[in-house]
Amino acid sequence: MADLMRCAWAGNDPLYIAYHDEEWGIPVHDDRRFFEMLCLEGAQAGLAWITILRKRENYRAAFDGFDVATVASYDDAKIAALLADPGIVRNRLKVNAFVRNARAFLAVQEEFGSFDAYIWQFVGGAPILNQWRSLGELPAQTPIAAAMSKDLKQRGFTFVGPTICYAFMQACGLVNDHVVDCFCYGMVASYVPHASDA
Repeated sequence: MADLMRCAWAGNDPLYIAYHDEEWGIPVHDDRRFFEMLCLEGAQAGLAWITILRKRENYRAAFDGFDVATVASYDDAKIAALLADPGIVRNRLKVNAFVRNARAFLAVQEEFGSFDAYIWQFVGGAPILNQWRSLGELPAQTPIAAAMSKDLKQRGFTFVGPTICYAFMQACGLVNDHVVDCFCYGMVASYVPHASDA
């Protein structure tokens, strides 16, 4: 796999390469995955994504596998325990955001039937297929990400600014931002979701 053409950001770190090759940009239709990525993208604010990626398994253990109902039920004692956990980024605002966002996430599921149904409406139900030739062409945010951010904030979510929302869109395949020369571009572009994915 080392000789394959990839997006430049994947670099040489095996963890980063695996994330790029196996996850990033592949359309998500699983609510637990959506919640995990929303949390992790928020945790990444101000940090390098690789920092969060290296702590991902610690986050999964600390936050009960990102089971949204469980996270929504966390009390002050649980939050205090999380803030003492060296395996995650111990930022009170970010940890509190996970819990607040879990509660808002449940409300979205209640209203729309699933977070999946809610979030895909921002891109008309299908991934936006961009055709970037270099990393420098990728935007940090877009009008759709700004609209998503505004709506999420109105629903009580936090750590969901336009830049975080766009990174979330990229990660969860709402947009295909692999450069056209990347071996993943065509694979992701041809991905057809199935009803069973939801």
